[in-house]
Amino acid sequence: MGIMDILQIVIPSTLLWAAPLILTALGGIFSERSGVVNIGLEGLMVIGAFTGIVFNLETVSVLGSWTPWVALLVAALVGAIFSLIHAVASISFRADHTVSGVAINLLAVGVTLFLVKLIYDKGQTDIIQKGFSKIDVPFLSDIPIIGPIFFSNTYWTSYVAIIIAIIAWFVVFKTPFGLRLRSTGEHPMAADTMGINVTKMRYIGVIISGALGGLGGAVYAQSISSDFSHATISGQGFMALAAMIFGKWHPLGAMGAAIFFGFAQSLSIIGNSLPFLENVPSLVLLIAPYILTILALTGFIGRADAPKASGTHYIKGSR
Repeated sequence: MGIMDILQIVIPSTLLWAAPLILTALGGIFSERSGVVNIGLEGLMVIGAFTGIVFNLETVSVLGSWTPWVALLVAALVGAIFSLIHAVASISFRADHTVSGVAINLLAVGVTLFLVKLIYDKGQTDIIQKGFSKIDVPFLSDIPIIGPIFFSNTYWTSYVAIIIAIIAWFVVFKTPFGLRLRSTGEHPMAADTMGINVTKMRYIGVIISGALGGLGGAVYAQSISSDFSHATISGQGFMALAAMIFGKWHPLGAMGAAIFFGFAQSLSIIGNSLPFLENVPSLVLLIAPYILTILALTGFIGRADAPKASGTHYIKGSR
């Protein structure tokens, strides 16, 4: 197996596994840039995965090939609504952000499993008929060398995630909205003095976080698992959280970190088919993504500075 053959296997697989992490990590950035810590990304992915699969199963006969795309939008909407629980608790009721995030994770798993049992009378849903399949991007896949590696045998969702990451970078760092968002996470008192509604901006940040987290969960479920059960989302939300920290709360940095973690996850699936990993025990490949997540956090969390007011509460007029 030559280097080109290896790259044609590794890169599309890496981008496939990275896409849900990119989207969810971007959601975490919007929340934490506004000053609200959100460790409930795992729960938001669970809600998105559940919504995407159930909507897909129930509407495929009507929507046909458009089903997975519409399911993404519905999952984003439900994720945004579900995130309001975290927003109300941590912003309006001034609950501890970490406790609220943990509650979101636990609530999402409990609610979705209850609904799956209620709807399908078993522990998991049926397998979807219309998901995201491998494609060759027209024209681009014909480019020598680059085409077969980056634009063949890949998924549309991978490119959607990368495009959204670039848009998120532009919004956060190049627009007045992004400046207001960042100011509420860095110095809410100064932002309030300048006429910025800190509470409103924080709500918006958390809601965007929920939408992107739900989107990430739906992408994962419809392109990788193809159904929903208690094990569909098993740590991906925490990997996205690690990617956000590893990327220093920067959209492009988080995207790079998510691609790194996506590479680690893809090796657990395709590792045994690669010449240099064929003799590595499968158990080692399965736990590699989690070990790399821990190493990344322990190596970089001390050097990555979160927004200064992240995790704090703000009462208008307080000094």
